[in-house]
Amino acid sequence: MKSIKECVCPLNIGFIGTGVMGASVVKHLIKAGHELFIYTRTAEKAAPLIELGAVWLESPKLVAEKAEVIFTMVGYPKDVEEVYFGDNGILHHAKEGAVVVDMTTSQPILAERIYKEAVKNGVQSLDAPVSGGDIGAQNGTLSIMVGGERKVFDELAPIFDLFGNTIVYHGEAGAGQHAKMCNQIVVASNMIAICEALIYAKGAGLDQEEMLRSVTTGAAGSWALSNLAPRIIKGDYAPGFYIKHFVKDMRIACEEADRLDLDLPGLKLTLSKYEQLEDEGHGNKGTQALYELYDR
Repeated sequence: MKSIKECVCPLNIGFIGTGVMGASVVKHLIKAGHELFIYTRTAEKAAPLIELGAVWLESPKLVAEKAEVIFTMVGYPKDVEEVYFGDNGILHHAKEGAVVVDMTTSQPILAERIYKEAVKNGVQSLDAPVSGGDIGAQNGTLSIMVGGERKVFDELAPIFDLFGNTIVYHGEAGAGQHAKMCNQIVVASNMIAICEALIYAKGAGLDQEEMLRSVTTGAAGSWALSNLAPRIIKGDYAPGFYIKHFVKDMRIACEEADRLDLDLPGLKLTLSKYEQLEDEGHGNKGTQALYELYDR
């Protein structure tokens, strides 16, 4: 395959997993003039993307056979394994010289395994999980954390630029996933802090919106405080990022911390609270629904 940097024509890009964030990324790629071949379990869910020109195919295999670059953004490590290593998986059917990019937040060790198997098949691989939620995906301002070979990252940088504004290369295969674990550890403790600040403001008789005006631009400011706290006040728990997926991420982070012989009590506390929400049937709500544990 011709080097991506040498291509002045649109690329054939595959995208597997067009959920809350993936669909917005696909839109940015279509807008830039690339040909998109997509797979999600049901064509009906992909209808808005098909209307924009994307071609829905019936399996990851068919996507792999068409595309020069293949992105995946699925739910869980088991889904990643199936998409890459299953009978109809990407690595058995990708063109020689193709690039596969897993943007799922997944296990670093799985990213390493994908890389090794890709090399055997003449395919290039990057792990590139993202942060920024539905808003970042819609606005094309995602933070993208990348692991793999530097030269492959450099070739793909113009594509990442289409939907991200903070794009950082972290090292060899798996390094992007490790960086995403750092991101999720920060988010975990931050979500507890936001919920506790809001419930404190309510208990003290403050106007929660006015409280946010005071603290969001100071030292306490964060993306979550600016974007998710207003949703909490409105009672809007629609998912920019699902609780069930956040639980998955924190479990991976805890497993990696144990493997590295690290004690992270804040992460463990947050995980226990989100597991309670998931056990109560709230896994399909957004992470901001943690507030419901406090406001009872």
